[in-house]
Amino acid sequence: MDLLLKGGILHDPVNGWEGPAEILIKDDKIEAVSLSLGPVEVPVLELKGKIVMPGLIDVHVHLREPGQESKETIATGCAAAVAGGFTAVACMANTDPPADCKEIVSYIKEKSRAADLARVYPIGALTRGLKGQKLAAMWEMAQEGVKGFSDDGRPLMNSMLMLRALQFGLVLGLPVISHCEDLFLSGNGVVHDGVHGYKLGLPVQPAVSEAAMIARDILLQQKVGGKLHLAHISARESVALLRWAKDAGINFTSEVTPHHLLLTEEAVGCFDTDAKMNPPLRTSADREALLEALQEGIIEIIATDHAPHHPQEKETDFLSAPFGVVGLETAFPLLWTKLIEKGALSLSELIENLSTAPANLLGVPGGNLAPGVPADLVVIDPDKKHIVSRDNFYSRGQNTPFEGWKLSGTPVMTMVDGDIKMWKGKVKGFSHDFPEFEEMC
Repeated sequence: MDLLLKGGILHDPVNGWEGPAEILIKDDKIEAVSLSLGPVEVPVLELKGKIVMPGLIDVHVHLREPGQESKETIATGCAAAVAGGFTAVACMANTDPPADCKEIVSYIKEKSRAADLARVYPIGALTRGLKGQKLAAMWEMAQEGVKGFSDDGRPLMNSMLMLRALQFGLVLGLPVISHCEDLFLSGNGVVHDGVHGYKLGLPVQPAVSEAAMIARDILLQQKVGGKLHLAHISARESVALLRWAKDAGINFTSEVTPHHLLLTEEAVGCFDTDAKMNPPLRTSADREALLEALQEGIIEIIATDHAPHHPQEKETDFLSAPFGVVGLETAFPLLWTKLIEKGALSLSELIENLSTAPANLLGVPGGNLAPGVPADLVVIDPDKKHIVSRDNFYSRGQNTPFEGWKLSGTPVMTMVDGDIKMWKGKVKGFSHDFPEFEEMC
């Protein structure tokens, strides 16, 4: 689609652009960016002071298909992604069967092409069947196009196997994504080992279970090199280790989720299963340490860990309910309202966390809007407010701890490869009243 975006405020930290800009799109790519491009013979879309940014990229989502379609499908997950301003997502391997071979990876890619919404980058399993006993077919999955390897949801407890995985990752040039948890320390814990968890009488999971695994993995990474990525950091003990490793010159990246940045163990309330996640919500001191690490660049990436479940699975007792919350449709407005508007982060920093650094980790296009790159972008209305309502989600998962929160910074347009996939909350192929292009202009 050839198109001129006019009247918007472009934020592109990579190319040093922060201010009014006209953006010309031709043949699905950014053709030119200028204060004024003059007369052009293409349709014009007036954005009237809204913010234009590189599309968001989520390095950590669970799309559930194949095998768990009652929780989510690739199509519904991609609809949730573009509704939230994400132009690309990397999906974890813990499907049923797991994505531990090229056939499952090929299936995921085919289903994402059919959905034709967000870009989907499969993450291959580290071990066969996610069982932690033998490495999966990493080379053949790399040939099929995976963008990393992880047994996320299950830690790789065997240290020698993790060492070999990092070695393979180094050769293949792909990240190994670690679920940081020592099962011998976390046991059957379902909440943080703080005052609130003990008050509820629930089995607790100490922060040291995360920190111990991080210590192991960064030492293995120091020996091997390559690309280690540490998932869903939640504890101040972990942050201290990350700071030490950065000072020591060890090469790795890490991520934090919006829910760990914004919530504490008190959100569990009286056994609220929508606040049950792994790692668990921790204390205000942990939350503050995570934010400081993000501000300092010790943690580089914000990822949602979007983990949808069927509502009936969450509507049970706390011990039986599965871990996880959805996040694709709430992440940006939450971070805008609670961090940008309060001055904790700049918009440029948030773009780095949600777009540029994720693109660099996965080795994929994105993170900037320079001429010649694919036209993957999101438009934000900073003044548009909405109230989080699970009834309005495109995701099949409704398990959010943010129900009823009033947020601003709403994504109002998502474009992937020059095609508008979301417009004012309506998703192409999902909303029966998705407008024709002429109605948008």
